[in-house]
Amino acid sequence: MTEKDLLDLKQQIDDAKTSVSELKGQQTALLKQLKDTYKCNSVKEAEVLAEKMQRNITALQTQIDKHTKELEEKYNV
Repeated sequence: MTEKDLLDLKQQIDDAKTSVSELKGQQTALLKQLKDTYKCNSVKEAEVLAEKMQRNITALQTQIDKHTKELEEKYNV
């Protein structure tokens, strides 16, 4: 390897370190937002909460559809 190759490699390593630091900062901010907004201390907890919320949405949509159909039948719409 030439000196230029080594300097290029060093620059790539420095760039990667900077990227890792930025990503860690973003991860920390997102985990804080997750905790503040949804009271979840981990991604796993957030996944469980998301599944629960999705089940609730599905149940509510079923109820809405049922009541809409009832109203349509009642008022011949």
